[in-house]
Amino acid sequence: MSTHADTAHAGTTQHPISVYLWIWLLLFVLSAFSYMVDYFHVQGLLRWSLILVFMFLKAGLIVSIFMHMKWERLALKLAILVPPLCLLVLIGLMAIEGDYTFLTRTATFTP
Repeated sequence: MSTHADTAHAGTTQHPISVYLWIWLLLFVLSAFSYMVDYFHVQGLLRWSLILVFMFLKAGLIVSIFMHMKWERLALKLAILVPPLCLLVLIGLMAIEGDYTFLTRTATFTP
């Protein structure tokens, strides 16, 4: 006789270990590239752009594979990812507004 636990366990899938090993290797390579930015003394906007790109790539891989977001339904992905993206857009808009306000006050109130 089959119990509820047996049928629930039978419906689960297990991902091959090779997927996780490839992601570990890719994370290692991206971390090495990130450290190379410092090792080769890259400066200025290129430095920060490369660091941010590598950081977002690593975070995306960790969330999608190790936190199993890749295998979730689209509705759950959107429910988790859209609110932080909206906050980032609002933060960017407020940074632009703050810069505009600072420059306007500097131009107006400096002798």
